[in-house]
Amino acid sequence: MTSTDQTTAPAVTITSFGYGHQPGGLAPAAHLTLDLRQHFRDPHVDPAMREMTGRDQEVITAVLSTPGIPALIAATVAAARAFCSGPTAGPLHIAAGCVGGRHRSYVVASALGTLLADLDPAVVHFHADRPVISRPTPQS
Repeated sequence: MTSTDQTTAPAVTITSFGYGHQPGGLAPAAHLTLDLRQHFRDPHVDPAMREMTGRDQEVITAVLSTPGIPALIAATVAAARAFCSGPTAGPLHIAAGCVGGRHRSYVVASALGTLLADLDPAVVHFHADRPVISRPTPQS
């Protein structure tokens, strides 16, 4: 069988998701899972960004300027390259999750896809178009 006869899965799949939309609130199966809920500022708390998604420049800027996010993205890229360079490397799945899957996880997954473009990753956003999850916002 020649390579043109085969349908191959992508070497890297990157998904964004919202824990609040997942059955049981569990992350999907993945080799690397980034839980962005506790450690990183949530654009959802800003009413102006609540209905936006990671497609909107204001959200992209807010997430990428959050302390720790650039370093986490760089570390995840390095980890992905290490997984893919192993002697028996197979398909790699990276999952990035936040509460609703619209803001932090979307931006992080998209950035990973861009930085790993040479690996031709599949980037899938599971919950970006789902309704905003209602939840209390922190008091100032």
